[in-house]
Amino acid sequence: MSPIAHIPSHRKPRRAASSTRALRAGVTGGILTLAVAGTSVQANATEPAAAESTLEMPTVSDALASTAAQTAAATEEAAFGYELQAQQDDAADKARSAAKKAHAEAVRKAKAEEARKAAERRAKEKAAQERASRSSERTSLSSPSTGSPSVPSSSTATGSVATVLNFLQAQVGKAYVSGATGPSAYDCSGLTMTAFKQIGISLPRVSQDQSTVGTQVSLNALQPGDILYWGGSGSAYHVAVYIGDGKFIGAQNPSSGVVVRDMSYDMPTGAVRVL
Repeated sequence: MSPIAHIPSHRKPRRAASSTRALRAGVTGGILTLAVAGTSVQANATEPAAAESTLEMPTVSDALASTAAQTAAATEEAAFGYELQAQQDDAADKARSAAKKAHAEAVRKAKAEEARKAAERRAKEKAAQERASRSSERTSLSSPSTGSPSVPSSSTATGSVATVLNFLQAQVGKAYVSGATGPSAYDCSGLTMTAFKQIGISLPRVSQDQSTVGTQVSLNALQPGDILYWGGSGSAYHVAVYIGDGKFIGAQNPSSGVVVRDMSYDMPTGAVRVL
């Protein structure tokens, strides 16, 4: 026996070839490769000592690219939608602003036109009053024998005409007050309106409108009870009532009041007939 025979060996026992397995794994370009190597007692001697099997794993690069493309498209579409909405809101704001400015301008023009027309009416009324005042200084309005206004007799007038003329004669000498319709004071259209109201005829309140009622008649064919007007039809600034014999009764101005006038001192522009 050897002197070292009793010393146990430190060499590890060799594994049986049939139980040996070697696992090799590698990943190359997204391909997982598994290699199993070993020997088997049943293996055919002609088969290779090591066999490799390859499994292909799907790559994530295409999926990530597709998802990124979809996200980018959705973001771009949302941005376009926001931009379009902003443009529409801006256009709506501009349209509202323009409409507001147009309305304000229309209101301003309407007020200016109304003020202009009012100024024209006042100027015409003032001119008429001045003419009437000058004429009253040249014309005698009283009868020498009685001292009363020279008013043609209404005995020849009948019915509604007589009623209107009698009422007008009773108002001669009363005051002129702008806007008044009686019983103690009148303006020109207030006197004619109140006179015809006595027979149930409702006239418009102002001279402009009274000059368009009834039927237009020639100044050469006047009859007692016709309404005389000064100025254009529809834009008259003074009215009175024809009483016959080339005379009329009207509320002239603050200085003369309700008086009888001869047509020759201030010829009217036209006349209308409502009786």
